[in-house]
Order: sequence, then C-alpha cells, then structure tokens
Amino acid sequence: MKIKQFDTVLLKDGREAAIVEVLDDKCFIADVGDSPEDWDTISITIDNIEKVID
Repeated sequence: MKIKQFDTVLLKDGREAAIVEVLDDKCFIADVGDSPEDWDTISITIDNIEKVID
C-alpha cells in the first residue's frame, strides 16, 4: 500500500485520518477528528492503516 501526503485513510480502530506528513514508507503524521475543534495530530505506522479512502 502506497500512502501519500494528503491521503485520507481508514485506521484499523475505525477512525479516519488525513495524512499531513510522510516520514518514510512506514511512518506518518496524521490528523484525526471531525473538525478543527477536536483534531488531534498523531504518529501512525503502516500497520495502523486499514486502507486508503481518498
């Protein structure tokens, strides 16, 4: 699975995340949440991602 900056992904825990930075092929920085008021920026790995949505 190839993840690019600005992709929207489905995490294995059911949340959607927007990729804001690709650190390497397996590590990413992503924003999760429904709106700017509750966004949380997290570090994720390729193992946390179920699939690319957009």
